[in-house]
Amino acid sequence: MTEQGYGFDTLKVRAGYDPKEHNYSVAVPIYQTVSYELGDTARVDRLLSFSELGWLYTRITNPTVHVLEQRIAALDGGTGALAVASGMAAVCYTLLNLAEGGGRIVTSPRLYGGTFDAFTKLFPKYGITIEFAEDTDDPTSYAKALTEDTKAIFIESISNPNATLIDIEALAKVAHDAGIPLVVDNTFATPYQLRPFEHGADIVVYSATKGIGGHGTALGGLIVENGKFNWANGKFQQFTQPQYLLRNRETDVYRSFLEIAPPFAFTLRIRLTHLAYLGAALGPFDAYLLLQGLETLSERISKQVATTKVLVEYLQDHPNVAWVQHPTARDSKYRALAEKYFPKGTGSVFSFGLRGTPAEYNKLIDSVRLFSFQANVGDARSLIINTPKTTHGELTFAEQASAGISPDAIRLSIGLEDPQDLISDLEQAFSKAFG
Repeated sequence: MTEQGYGFDTLKVRAGYDPKEHNYSVAVPIYQTVSYELGDTARVDRLLSFSELGWLYTRITNPTVHVLEQRIAALDGGTGALAVASGMAAVCYTLLNLAEGGGRIVTSPRLYGGTFDAFTKLFPKYGITIEFAEDTDDPTSYAKALTEDTKAIFIESISNPNATLIDIEALAKVAHDAGIPLVVDNTFATPYQLRPFEHGADIVVYSATKGIGGHGTALGGLIVENGKFNWANGKFQQFTQPQYLLRNRETDVYRSFLEIAPPFAFTLRIRLTHLAYLGAALGPFDAYLLLQGLETLSERISKQVATTKVLVEYLQDHPNVAWVQHPTARDSKYRALAEKYFPKGTGSVFSFGLRGTPAEYNKLIDSVRLFSFQANVGDARSLIINTPKTTHGELTFAEQASAGISPDAIRLSIGLEDPQDLISDLEQAFSKAFG
């Protein structure tokens, strides 16, 4: 559908789906099946030789999941996509695909707490070293951290929880000059607010659980590629080495991932190795729920962004608020980057800190009525969380400091409620907390 020149809002409702191929069902059907009839032995050979496309087993792919993959690829301008069971699966499979067997990933400490903890405690056990840039706002700092065995630069387009930004195009140049890809976790922005491929990114990952799903009902992760990175540059032999799995069954000639699928070699390799053998498969019903969320993505995000601006302005002027971290805040140093990369807004998640005691901090959170106290973001409901103790609670105090998370930080995720009702809820909570 992208070849027809359709706009974003048409693609988010229709891309990747042809009703004629699904008994003319208007909605994407839920293919709640584990496996599929294979026809005959000759067809199996064609399927396993990749000369015919079809369905084998839902852990590897499923028609409902496939529509989600095609749709996110269309929205991001990608050539291939893979859906998995969670955002963490998307992050981990991506980096394993890049650096399995040893290598370095250069990144920022300004990451989701689970990502940070996996990077520092899990990945080194698999021979993958994580290097944090010394100055996470400066692309040249990432360049200084590169070594011969660096396999990628990884960033969040809008960081969790403080909504910090970085010059993506400058960082893409740093990566490409070194012959490595730039991986962007675009969870907070969604493809509606930012299409990282247009600014030089090579791989995009999402926790689809958040803004893409938008209703807090389904876990999911997405990995998208754009087919432009040169995997044959000598640094990534896993894509160029002939594989028995990919052999031509008629000639018995081994082939590489780049040979059989140049536009989507990266996601295909994850599908046939990490997804197939580690097994974090997205179920068809969850894929269906995420597709439902995508259909209203623009409308939800637009309203949430508008309400976020109102809440940021309110909190900036509140006497009990010490600071507000969001690119729309008056003193934010990211305003220029926001104007360059995010004309549709910089998301609906941000942090603020209190002028008060720990008891007042806890009392504020315990006193809200409309804001839900939970660890998700991107929901249709507005959410509140004490970040240092929950979403980033696995980080030590020193690690939290390096990520810019202060002990008084509170994260808000703005939903679809009336802005004035949200302000009133915070106001009554402030009154109870501070008397």
